[in-house]
Amino acid sequence: MVNVVSEERVFVSRSLRVAIVGAGPAGIYAADFLCKADVAVDVDIFERMPAPFGLIRYGVAPDHPRIKGIVDALHRVLDKPGVRLFGNVDYGTDLKLDDLREFYDAVIFATGATQDRPLDIPGIDLDGSYGAADFVSWYDGHPSVPRTWPLHATSVAVLGVGNVALDISRVLAKSAEELLSTEIPDNVFTGLHGSAVTDVHVFGRRGPAQAKFTPLELRELDHSRHFEVVVDPEDIEFDDGSMAAIRGSKQVDMVVKTLQEWAIRDRREHPRRLHLHFFHSPVEVLGTDGVVTGLRTERTELTGDGHVRGTGRFHDWDVQAVYRAVGYLPSHLACLPFDHESGTVPHESGRVLDIDENQIEGVYVTGWIKRGPVGLIGHTKGDAAETVNSLLTDAPNMASAPQRHPGAVEEFLVARGITYTTWDGWLKLDAHERALGEQRGRQRLKVVDHEEMVHISRT
Repeated sequence: MVNVVSEERVFVSRSLRVAIVGAGPAGIYAADFLCKADVAVDVDIFERMPAPFGLIRYGVAPDHPRIKGIVDALHRVLDKPGVRLFGNVDYGTDLKLDDLREFYDAVIFATGATQDRPLDIPGIDLDGSYGAADFVSWYDGHPSVPRTWPLHATSVAVLGVGNVALDISRVLAKSAEELLSTEIPDNVFTGLHGSAVTDVHVFGRRGPAQAKFTPLELRELDHSRHFEVVVDPEDIEFDDGSMAAIRGSKQVDMVVKTLQEWAIRDRREHPRRLHLHFFHSPVEVLGTDGVVTGLRTERTELTGDGHVRGTGRFHDWDVQAVYRAVGYLPSHLACLPFDHESGTVPHESGRVLDIDENQIEGVYVTGWIKRGPVGLIGHTKGDAAETVNSLLTDAPNMASAPQRHPGAVEEFLVARGITYTTWDGWLKLDAHERALGEQRGRQRLKVVDHEEMVHISRT
């Protein structure tokens, strides 16, 4: 249980008006903590997409219903009378910080990450080399990406051993029919149904004890009857640093035991295979005539402390596509300072700091733009609690927004010609998608087209 402002009661002589930029879990958790605090508060959430829920809708693999279930809790927050949703409003284009200051005492930025972190190796820009974020957006039906995806490769390389790498590897290896019970749009089913993939190779530069995926995510790989998970026994190797990591973490221990079991079991010879490779560092994407034809890796070895070094032994893999899943990178937000190396806004306990490390009054961050694109969705709650604590502590000394009437921001958006959506609009879109799914015996069929989403929400 996370307590907000538990040490002392904050006294605020007026109702607080707070804007939150981003309607993903980070922003909605912040709204929830604000509503539960012992102060009068009105919260407006601005989201660039016509629909809320951010990462849950557009960043989680469709075959993760348990994670999708988080939407039920987020739904209850957005349904509260003190919370309003303004969808289809793009911060930095439709409005900026000075605009928000006119209507709100404080602003919390809770934006996520939609870009892939770059990987600087030769050939990474060849045709057939993709970022994980773009592929995830495609199979999650994001309106901003093309409706088709090139799935002509028979052998595919995935670089990275985190949960995103496992997600995209699993989607690539599964049959389209396995995903038909999920909310994937028709264009995604059609694309996956025509996929030529037979082998997916996942590469990690370090060993099993340093892998970043969670035990549950790893074990889910083995639930499919349509592909076999393959682990090379030679990749099961540990040094003193690895053993310390195993002894010090139950999760690491569970991951390692699972990989050990898979390495020694008998092969089942499925027509599709998902290979987990460790101690292979990618050094070059190989190509001919501008198109991916392979991947070169260097074999690494442990140094005793859980780190690795190159051995000078290289291996060329016959793959026709490469997906890099080496991390996401948040985008620089207009009118805010930004650390381009970490992909975060400089802050102290969620309070945004300027270049001289002075607090920018009334401006806060939470979620990935605050801590970087690491951790699970549940970690976002602690982030939001800390930020809201800081905001409420500062509240008695905050300057009051000039235009405090709730209708003023709506008048502003209309005057700007911004076609925004609302919570009631989401309920219409939600009902529409559920009805489409019911016709197919599914829970939901996601609408992909941006204009169609807006039209349904505003009809």
